[in-house]
Amino acid sequence: MSVVEVSTNYGGRTLTLQTGKLAKQTDASVLARYGDTMVLVTVVSSKKLATQDFFPLTVDYQEKYYAAGRIPGGFFKREAKPSDKATLSARIIDRPIRPLFPEDYMFETNVVATVLSTDGVNEPDLVASIAASAALHISDIPWNGPVACGRVGCINGDLVMNFAPADAETTTLDLLVSSVRTGVVMVEGSAKEVSEKLLNDAIYYAHEQMQAILDLQDELKSKVGRTKREYEKPKRDETLKKQMHKDLWPDFGKAFAVREKLARYQALDDVHKKADKKFKVAEAKTEEDTTRNKLVGIYYEELKATYARELTINSKARIDGRAYDVIRPITCETGLLPRVHGSGLFTRGETQVLAAVTLGTADDEQRIDSISGQYQKTFMLHYNFPPFSVGEARPLRGPGRREIGHGFLAERALSFVMPSKEIFPYTIRLVSEVLESNGSSSMATVCSGSMALMDAGVPIPKPVAGVAMGLIKEGEKIAILSDILGDEDHLGDMDFKVCGTNDGVTAFQMDLKIGGVSRMIMEQALEQAKAGRLHILGEMNRSIDKPRESVSLYAPRIHTIKIKPEKVREVIGSGGKVIRGIIEQTGVKIDIEDDGSIHIASVDEVSAAKAIDIIKKIVEEAEPGRIYEGPVTRIADFGAFIEIIPGTEGLCHISELDLHRVRRVEDVVKIGEIVRVKCLEVEPSGKMRLSRKALLNQPRENEADDTGVAAEEGAEIKPTSPSDYFADSAAPEQELDNSTLMKDPEDRPLREARRISSRDRVGGGGRGGSRDRGPRGSGGGGRFDRGPRSEGSGGGRGGYSGQRGGGRDASSGPPREGGFRPGGRDEGRGGRGGYGDRDRGPAGGGREGGHQRSERDGNTRDAGYRDSGREPRDDRYNSSEPNFNDRSYQDQPRHDRGGGGRGPRGPRPDRGDRGDRGGRGGYDRPAPRVADSRGPSDDDRFNRAAPERGGRGRWEEDESRAPAPRYHRDDDE
Repeated sequence: MSVVEVSTNYGGRTLTLQTGKLAKQTDASVLARYGDTMVLVTVVSSKKLATQDFFPLTVDYQEKYYAAGRIPGGFFKREAKPSDKATLSARIIDRPIRPLFPEDYMFETNVVATVLSTDGVNEPDLVASIAASAALHISDIPWNGPVACGRVGCINGDLVMNFAPADAETTTLDLLVSSVRTGVVMVEGSAKEVSEKLLNDAIYYAHEQMQAILDLQDELKSKVGRTKREYEKPKRDETLKKQMHKDLWPDFGKAFAVREKLARYQALDDVHKKADKKFKVAEAKTEEDTTRNKLVGIYYEELKATYARELTINSKARIDGRAYDVIRPITCETGLLPRVHGSGLFTRGETQVLAAVTLGTADDEQRIDSISGQYQKTFMLHYNFPPFSVGEARPLRGPGRREIGHGFLAERALSFVMPSKEIFPYTIRLVSEVLESNGSSSMATVCSGSMALMDAGVPIPKPVAGVAMGLIKEGEKIAILSDILGDEDHLGDMDFKVCGTNDGVTAFQMDLKIGGVSRMIMEQALEQAKAGRLHILGEMNRSIDKPRESVSLYAPRIHTIKIKPEKVREVIGSGGKVIRGIIEQTGVKIDIEDDGSIHIASVDEVSAAKAIDIIKKIVEEAEPGRIYEGPVTRIADFGAFIEIIPGTEGLCHISELDLHRVRRVEDVVKIGEIVRVKCLEVEPSGKMRLSRKALLNQPRENEADDTGVAAEEGAEIKPTSPSDYFADSAAPEQELDNSTLMKDPEDRPLREARRISSRDRVGGGGRGGSRDRGPRGSGGGGRFDRGPRSEGSGGGRGGYSGQRGGGRDASSGPPREGGFRPGGRDEGRGGRGGYGDRDRGPAGGGREGGHQRSERDGNTRDAGYRDSGREPRDDRYNSSEPNFNDRSYQDQPRHDRGGGGRGPRGPRPDRGDRGDRGGRGGYDRPAPRVADSRGPSDDDRFNRAAPERGGRGRWEEDESRAPAPRYHRDDDE
């Protein structure tokens, strides 16, 4: 057989059907390709007549994991039992093709669909359905096809065919429709509260679009050119059938007059026994006797169905006496089972279903491994149909195709109202136990399941109900039946189920045994179904109309907290050590998601609260302004590291340990000591600046600060320094030309700013630091102040921004290049001021007249750490002289400086010993004042000085004495 291939455009993509290349020993095989999805369907029908009295058709659907480039999960790593999705796909193929086989065709037939390739865009189930129809159509097997299949959706109000899975969230409708030339024969799908009109429009829109697929299959058949086989038909005996009709018809009338199901079945069984006794051969000895006995059974079933159909059409009354649109009596009950999380009992006539809800955590999610990938289900509905529900005595078996299909339909109907995981972070399992069945147990499952969910406290927005509808059509006479019985389902021409809320349809399923129905009949049936559904919802609302306010006492409470995703690893810990410890300590269940959501589940609220507290402490982050308490973990020369949060520590700089100057960190805190600190700042990198000093006693009331203003608690102290003046007077974008500023003797605002910054002190010179001052009894000139020039009493020059201090006298040498001047050569002079932003060594160490450096860390200068808490950099603090041209040095902050002058230097021939000098103070708070710390009166304050104490310096207007540039100098020394 040569290869034959046909193609057409279907939903914007090409659909190709090919035969003659693969599986050539079958009765027919078709390879269908839609995009990159490929399905091979084979059909084989036996040529030997089966002995059973029903059509033995089997349809199998195989998902091959290699089709998606995956290896199956599990131990065996190979495909085994069909998944629920594969079973549902097989039902989608089976339901539309089964009614199209001849009624007298009793040969075993097998249809196998194998998924060979899947692209994740084009669903293989609808491709398999088309390929199965094409294979039967071109084979010699008797069949009245073809059938087309397609998926219709509604996106932004427009009906579309075969939408991609990516659009599933945006479509309000998802219907899989199968159709023949004359009409639709199967519908399966879900909706988001759509109207009955939109549902009907979608069904017939799909019917129109699928005509091209029917044409494609006819084209393939014409090219293959095979004719249908002749088959042995079961023998018929019309004389026997007429005789049975005459004798049994009145008995059927009496039996169908019984309203109760089991009693009616007993009456019908009596009629069957009468037929067997009267028309069967007691001891079949020949083949004719065996055939006659078989025909008696077939004719009995045919006569029973005919009587019931005619009774319904002609009398306008149904088997149980109801009118067409009447729903059987309904009773509802919730809370029937005391220890389950939620339960609902729904009884409608002789159909009764008990639903039970169990609430679990993320550990209870169903993890599914399919060819489309792995995913989790948080809502599961399991439908059980035991044999006792229909009064049969047979062993229990696992769920079959019917149970899986009915459960899936009910799950679809309820899925629309299920809350999102963010709102209700539980895994929900709903089990339906069919206790009685006489029609539509799947719709009773929807009703009882909805009540059980509300009884469990699941916050569904609306209750959902379902109703099963039937159709009997005899010529022009039709009967649309609401809430059908089991017998009406069996003998009717259509069975369709509609589920939904008060506001619209959420799930729909339909099967026709005839070649389609008119649109008018479908509209009438849908409107009648809506009336029945609203009636059922009203009965349900009498029992429960909204969810309970809280979940059952026996259900776990789930508390959800949100943390930063980067903190998840801290909660889990290395190898899960941290989270396991929390679970062992509290006994709770903890589920962590990648987005930082943590769900803590426990029946005990105390345990849950304890677990939440532990997690919050683990992920807690420091906040500026908050007060913390923790142990000292490390001590360095520049401060102490304190663990304020478990696993998180910050630095309390030495300048923030106490109100007074601290020489050694160990003088204030020890390792392991619990310290109470305030978080001042959290840098973007996560580093924290802490302060113990901020929590100590505030300055006394009415104590004046350095500007003479009384200090108030929490008041901001604004320093008055040339840097403040520069910041105010210069544009932000303008780089200061310091040399110009320094050379301009008429720059009075600048001089005034410097004059304001100076103060007289008892026992020493002017100010030492730029903001807060150190001890005031020994040396240290002001920032720009100079002591008097008389020998023996010169004040030390205050250091600022790279300028050196040092007393002056008449014999002071010429200014150094860059504005630096040598200090006085006589004893009693003030010590040097601080270099810019650097802290110097211990305070009080004057020079001894030499030039030799004291050693620290080799041959480096004895300079202190900067107030920021960082250790000195090699290129700045370990050199013989600082590089003032280095921009990184210039940009360092000038606040938070410690005290300390330079260490002693070796002898120098041309210099004498120097006296003590004051170091720079800290930043936050002025040092305590001593009595009578002010200098002489304003009249002569610049000219008076006590013995051995530098007087207050002043700004000289002599241009030759102008200070050095603020930032730069040419240091060629």
